[in-house]
Amino acid sequence: MQSAVLRSKNQITLLSGILIVLGFFGHFVLHNELVFLVSFVIASIIGAAPIAIQAYQALKVKVVSIDVLVTIAVIGAFLIQNFEESAIVTFLFLFGSYLEQRTLNKTRSAIKELTEMAPESAWKQMANGEFEEVDVDEVDEGDILLVKTGAKVPVDGTVLTGEGHINEASITGEAVPVTKSIDSGVFAGTILENGTIQIRADRVGEDTTFGRIIELVEEAQDSKSEAERFIDRFSKHYTPAVLVIAFIVWLVTRNVELAITVLVLGCPGALVIGVPVSNVAGIGNGARHGVLLKGSEVINDFSRVETVVFDKTGTLTIGNPEVAEKAFYGERTEEAIGFLASVERESDHPLAKAILKEVGEVDFSPVDETEVVKGSGIVASVGGHRVAVGNVSLMEAEGVVLDESARADVELFEKRGNSLVLTSIDGKLEILMGIRDQIRPGVKDDLNQLKALGVKNLVVLSGDNQGTVDLVAEELGLTEAHGHMLPEDKSAYIAKMQAKGEIVAFVGDGVNDSPSLALADIGIAMGSGTDVAIETSDVVLMNSDFSRLPHALGLTKATARNMKQNIAIAVGVVFLLLASLLFSDWMNMSIGMLVHEGSILVVILNGMRLLKYELKARGKEVSQAASLGKTTTVTESK
Repeated sequence: MQSAVLRSKNQITLLSGILIVLGFFGHFVLHNELVFLVSFVIASIIGAAPIAIQAYQALKVKVVSIDVLVTIAVIGAFLIQNFEESAIVTFLFLFGSYLEQRTLNKTRSAIKELTEMAPESAWKQMANGEFEEVDVDEVDEGDILLVKTGAKVPVDGTVLTGEGHINEASITGEAVPVTKSIDSGVFAGTILENGTIQIRADRVGEDTTFGRIIELVEEAQDSKSEAERFIDRFSKHYTPAVLVIAFIVWLVTRNVELAITVLVLGCPGALVIGVPVSNVAGIGNGARHGVLLKGSEVINDFSRVETVVFDKTGTLTIGNPEVAEKAFYGERTEEAIGFLASVERESDHPLAKAILKEVGEVDFSPVDETEVVKGSGIVASVGGHRVAVGNVSLMEAEGVVLDESARADVELFEKRGNSLVLTSIDGKLEILMGIRDQIRPGVKDDLNQLKALGVKNLVVLSGDNQGTVDLVAEELGLTEAHGHMLPEDKSAYIAKMQAKGEIVAFVGDGVNDSPSLALADIGIAMGSGTDVAIETSDVVLMNSDFSRLPHALGLTKATARNMKQNIAIAVGVVFLLLASLLFSDWMNMSIGMLVHEGSILVVILNGMRLLKYELKARGKEVSQAASLGKTTTVTESK
């Protein structure tokens, strides 16, 4: 019976409204007091039913909810035969709940849209070589799938044949199609706008990037910030306090109607709903713009960040370095190159990939006893020889002597902004390679936007040599630059900044960044980085789109402001209503409930503005203002 009544809340609201209109029609038009009385009595009873059931359910779990206050107020009004007030109060409360649910559903539209984008079927290559349409759950890793023009990519995979343009807005928030050809990676939930491709399934189901986005956004929207937890605790004490105050008012004045009005005016609905709706809308906006915010607490901390620390390779730079310069010192160059390639084939580091691309086809040798020296390089046994590949520190640890010519080359390569890879065989230096990475296009403007949004310190920490890091810092206008940093050095630097009372965000993409991502107040992972980096972070920039970082910061600041606005609105309305009750003669239950429900809608609509938030900047002006120390060129649509 209870569940049937609650399921019919909307119909009850409509019927209650019709009865109220009928009652006023009978009173003012027909001048029939019986119609007026019967209509309002029935409207009061049926309108109070779902509210009373919700109050009863709350009391069963020892919670004095808003429904309890309204139920007591309506019963009191009914007992003193103020049927007009009781009917109108129940209708306004139910109608307000209906509107709240409608608008709250809109704030959760991001996750709903994401879920609807999830592919449901796929064209899978069967044993006979033909493609058949199957449910996406039947696709396994390694399967060959066909994607046609206009279809959704069903899984994360790699293009095997064909070429086309894919809209990746569901992943990156960027609607401009991306060209995909052989060996390109594709994401589930994206749309092939033209062309036909065959892909190999690399990740399926919940393991796809799209699946993880949905999971993370759902978890984030269900999480609670410290502000929300405080308001929950506050409302648990506040609502019973309103009951006590109303009872005291009745004891002192013996005015039942006044006491009932206090109950209605004291309802904390807007206060309870204001902060969650801001958080949910902010997280939803981020999801639609390629930014995953993992929870409400992240929004609060990120909005107050003043220091942002960056890893260099793959974060400030593209992460696709190339060999720019090289020098050879021994007489067995060809053999040394083969040994170097054999060792680097064991690594997935970007510098290793650059070297393998440079040396091309060589004779590989078996590699044994590989030892990774963290932050320095690799030492291994190759064809019976001890081969060390890494930086200058590794050479020193291996006892490799660098003569004047080699030291001069090292210094020159560093000055030109190269990352250094030295190769020694049996303690003798054979090869020096200088590898350079390209700075991400547009990253300087993005950093200037961060400055304009209030970030005071921009710091780069890198395992690369100091010369290379200094050049990057100089070009990008960073505050500090530190090279030769091991993972533990980066973590120590962050801990030192935190000890000074600074709120620190760290941006990185690799396994070696995970400790720093976890330690920082806000860990920000580039979306194409490693799973470990993404899992330990608080914010994920999908598809490694660095330009999403200023949007993320601006969004969290706007969301934090929105929360404060909603709290101010909620508290202000309660004080206004109580003041009106004390110092005016026009305040009554119906007006109080109308204003109360109106305040709830106001905070919801205010929170929903965040769904349309966009960070707007004028690139040239941003750069100029940043160089002048101004902070007025980045605008946020409110």
